[in-house]
Amino acid sequence: MAKLRQLEDLVRANCLAFLCSHPRSISSAREMASLTEKATHMSKPMMGSGQLASRHLVKRTMASSLGTGLRRGMGLPKLDMTSPSNGAAALRSHSFGKSIMSADSPFAPSPKSRVPLSPVCMAAAADAGGSDASPSVSTSSEGFLAKYPALVTGFFFFMWYFLNVIFNILNKKIYNYFPYPYFVSVIHLLVGVVYCCVCWTIGLPKRAPIDKQLLSLLTPVAFCHALGHVMSNVSFAAVAVSFTHTVKALEPFFNAAASQFILGQQIPLSLWLSLAPVVLGVSMASMTELSFNWLGFLSAMTSNIAFTYRSIYSKKAMTGMDSTNVYAYISIIALFFCIPAAVVLEGPKLLQTGFSDAIAKVGMQKFLSDLFWVGMFYHLYNQLATNTLERVAPLTHAVGNVLKRVFVIGFSIVIFGNKISTQTAIGTSIAIAGVAIYSYIKAQMEEAKKKAPPPLPEDAKTA
Repeated sequence: MAKLRQLEDLVRANCLAFLCSHPRSISSAREMASLTEKATHMSKPMMGSGQLASRHLVKRTMASSLGTGLRRGMGLPKLDMTSPSNGAAALRSHSFGKSIMSADSPFAPSPKSRVPLSPVCMAAAADAGGSDASPSVSTSSEGFLAKYPALVTGFFFFMWYFLNVIFNILNKKIYNYFPYPYFVSVIHLLVGVVYCCVCWTIGLPKRAPIDKQLLSLLTPVAFCHALGHVMSNVSFAAVAVSFTHTVKALEPFFNAAASQFILGQQIPLSLWLSLAPVVLGVSMASMTELSFNWLGFLSAMTSNIAFTYRSIYSKKAMTGMDSTNVYAYISIIALFFCIPAAVVLEGPKLLQTGFSDAIAKVGMQKFLSDLFWVGMFYHLYNQLATNTLERVAPLTHAVGNVLKRVFVIGFSIVIFGNKISTQTAIGTSIAIAGVAIYSYIKAQMEEAKKKAPPPLPEDAKTA
């Protein structure tokens, strides 16, 4: 009986392990049944002549686990566990039970099958039995992602930089023959929304539900995202890419100002001092920028303000939803904000000469291809930036973000052959250095805040 009890514990542990991992998956229930049968055969040397009893025990334990773990999720009937035959009969009365209790199901005895338990089942069995699992059982090989996390993170950074650089270059090339930033902004979001819908359709990722409350929380975030995105594109179309990114280096300054004067957070003096080189560098670069015009400069500044408010509203709209779904919903809502502006401000010109001029310059196929790929690159680089942030510490991501801006500025100057003055080059370098210092200090503060012990409750302080 002691050996029978050990087998029962082992079987129940296998059931619970897989029920916890896949509580609503029929295929996992089949796999669970298969592993239970394998556990029975692995225990034959221990059971000896009690093989028949062990099989009854397997059926009884499986029926019990299925009754308690899967009955609610899959609509199984309440099972009678007074005997193995009653439990099996109850299972056979249900369509799901028929499938797993049939003769060709994993419950059918297969003496020749001796496949070792998976690591998760080994851990569950060790917990149930009160001792370590047998070290002689082989474990499945680790996947590539688990074996080489540094390579995977490096690949994320590479793709983030690559997609961002390609987006900025292709975006500027489009504006050189199709100067309609409001319409192009709509295309950026539209392609991303279509991509998200396709991913939702195939379940990668699974679409998270949205209600009125969540919609009301995300709408201000999406509006600021739309405004910042459109204003960035207006600046890209009006001035050199390198100058727009230099002005957008002021975004941390607006973030710090909003945090202190709107949210009431105390910003340390060291953080304010680190922003001084940013302001100085942008001022130097602006005074001697050969492509300078007020439309490009003010649009980039408006973009900074919009993205600052987006950060503020994002903190108020912490939903607990995964970042991929949140960004998809924000893109959908932002698209509805961008369409009216594009129709009103650029619609008549597009219908009169905009489309025809662009097609005459590069051809229909290249025009449509450029619009599609610039939208894909925009969505993917933003998604990669979010995914990279989830894999690394804030400090690493902050440094990576600064280096990304350096890459974009450098490549845009080389690709488009933009002539810059010495003062502009020095000012840009000072601004980027200031952003790097600011990002380093800010990331250190965030990490220190995470490591700090939680504050004591009020009753503990007064005790």
